[in-house]
Amino acid sequence: MGMMQEFREFAVKGNVIDLAVGVIIGGAFGKIVDSVVTDLIMPVVGLVFGRLDFSNLFVVLGTVPAGTAMTLDALKKAGVPVFAYGNFLTVAVNFIILAFIIFLMIKQVNRLKREAPAPAAAPAVTPEDIVLLREIRDSLKK
Repeated sequence: MGMMQEFREFAVKGNVIDLAVGVIIGGAFGKIVDSVVTDLIMPVVGLVFGRLDFSNLFVVLGTVPAGTAMTLDALKKAGVPVFAYGNFLTVAVNFIILAFIIFLMIKQVNRLKREAPAPAAAPAVTPEDIVLLREIRDSLKK
């Protein structure tokens, strides 16, 4: 069996396809959560804590060239090392929200699994020789 044949068999197995679909959906889901955090949650958090913009929270670690604006983007473009802890806060909040949403989804799936009634076990089909022996037994009792 050639290597291409082995690869083809590996690539079309159900688990590999399921994993690929999961990764693609996970990437899209991550973008949705990132938008929820960036566009919906962080502005509210910033409003509560005095209109902070977490993405622009940083500490300058080097010397700033004259004429460089004190914004994160301008400092990065100028090559100034910055400790951008605000971006870390945003990513950490994204992770916590994503983990909580996944927790809720798994909890719901588990609850649905528990609630699903177990299918009634079909009565086992008696083998034909047993049926025949029972008929003989019953006829001998008469």
